[in-house]
Amino acid sequence: MRLFLTLILAGLIALPTAAMAAPTLEDLQLQIKALSEELEDMSELVEQAETHVAKDRINWYGDLRVKADAVHYDDVTFNPGVKVDFDAFAANMGAFSTPLTALDGTVLTYDETASPNATNVYNLLVGNGFPAAAAKNLTPLTSMMLANPGMVDGFLAGQLTGVKNFSFPVPQKTYDIDNDILYSTRLRLGMKAKVSNDIDFTGRLTMYKNWGDSTAVKVFDSWDAFTMDGTNSGNTTGDLVHVERAMFIWNDIADTNFYLSIGRRPSTYGMPTNYRENEQRGGTPSGHLVNFNFDGVTIGYKLSKVTGVDGQTVRFCYGQGYESEYGNGELFGGIETEDTHLGGFNIDLINDGMHAVQLTAFRAQDINDGFKGVFAFPTAYAPLFAPTMNADMQKFPTFNFVTRYQPSATIGNINLAGIGYAYEAFNGASFFGSLGYTGSESTGEAGMFGGMLSDAVFEAQLNDTKDEIIMMPARAENDKDRDGYGIYVGMQLPAPMGKFGLEYNYGSMFWTPFTQAQDDAISSKLATRGHAGEAYYVFDITPRAFIKVGGIYYDYKWTGSGSPVGEPKEVDDVLDGKAYSMLPAIDTAWDAYASMTVKF
Repeated sequence: MRLFLTLILAGLIALPTAAMAAPTLEDLQLQIKALSEELEDMSELVEQAETHVAKDRINWYGDLRVKADAVHYDDVTFNPGVKVDFDAFAANMGAFSTPLTALDGTVLTYDETASPNATNVYNLLVGNGFPAAAAKNLTPLTSMMLANPGMVDGFLAGQLTGVKNFSFPVPQKTYDIDNDILYSTRLRLGMKAKVSNDIDFTGRLTMYKNWGDSTAVKVFDSWDAFTMDGTNSGNTTGDLVHVERAMFIWNDIADTNFYLSIGRRPSTYGMPTNYRENEQRGGTPSGHLVNFNFDGVTIGYKLSKVTGVDGQTVRFCYGQGYESEYGNGELFGGIETEDTHLGGFNIDLINDGMHAVQLTAFRAQDINDGFKGVFAFPTAYAPLFAPTMNADMQKFPTFNFVTRYQPSATIGNINLAGIGYAYEAFNGASFFGSLGYTGSESTGEAGMFGGMLSDAVFEAQLNDTKDEIIMMPARAENDKDRDGYGIYVGMQLPAPMGKFGLEYNYGSMFWTPFTQAQDDAISSKLATRGHAGEAYYVFDITPRAFIKVGGIYYDYKWTGSGSPVGEPKEVDDVLDGKAYSMLPAIDTAWDAYASMTVKF
């Protein structure tokens, strides 16, 4: 455009004028200056218009939330152990009892007087007919016995038969954790664009971080610390910006009531969890059952245009929660897992601004014992799972090595269903209730942390160098189907300067929803196996800014909340030392918080 105007200017200057006297040089300079100024003004207007058009292609909006939490855990218990098939162990006793030799062929021995456990091992072997000299031989079996005094006692008592609990040589610990102040910032940038009359684009970028932490990697002490594709938007992952949503929507296909949407789905902050977020419904599925990012397709039909019932919509949703073959080293033939696929229906029976009724039913097919993710390996696990590295790790007690987690077994399927109702009165009061069901189907397979709501049964085997017995998961303890249920109720009432809310939820022993992306500081409260209660007050500053003050109390009855892997244990049994838990078990916890949110 600037070039075009310049050419016009040059033409006007060069235009002959027979009726006028020849202009002087001074006149020409004045004309050029005036036209240049006009050209500059016109160019500026053109650039502004072009910039405005370009920006209007994407309409940006968003919100910023700054939050302070005071987090407290009571009676956290670490008592790790696994279930071992000791019948299979006995069948390999000959291989486990082969004496270890040095490079020069010398048989390695141990001193039975070196420790009480060494004496016990010696006495056990001699008492069972071993010659005294042979009893001193160091074998993979005696090495394990020396490291595990409980195994010696079990052998002496004749108790190590069948499948039995096997505790690791780590003393049980019970303690409290107090994090008096935890600051976080969450930035969400929404995008909208009109592609054509019937096609729209929408997306959302999210950054969620703790203050003073941009590592994006947590120590693996719970399944909530294991950040994966479906939970990036709800876990603090540093100052990285993640794509939480990105999709197109094709409305009124071929002038019908059908619509199609493909991309990264709006599957977080659905009804009725939007009330505690102080925002409109943010996701398609029930927030009681699903708060989990995934990529997929939605085919919807606006039934309201046929029935006349406001907001009545039927949606079929399909997606993929895990890609198994690509990027997992499958070409080397080491591990075989399956893709995880999700499919089901979300039906709004009514949504007229006062009443909302939603039905949700879907299936997660071929769930594996975890998802792709990166975490910091806990130093507490080094003596258990990395004995060869443990000695070096003692020299660097504050170092954690970062590792990529990869599932090893396809453990089963989960079916989820629920019905939710919300009522919004004219005076601003809101009430809601939701009932959810989860049902698991096990394949009988298991990885290190277990099978589908079942513990793994480990079998002992020799390592490649034949000098150490290692425990490897062989199968799930059972392949039973498990049913769980959850209840979620709440209300929000008008109050001076804002609104007051109360919520309560309960989950049974096998309750397993997909709400891991919920950004509660302790863990997803709606995944709790046990009781959780929340009270909050929202102070409205302006229509686009508010302060929220509240607290959540968790009373866990069973372990493993939020995870389909491993058998839930009664927390009281773990506290009493009657049950083992590979991850620390929490009895009760509470979180007091205050936040300010600004929308723009």
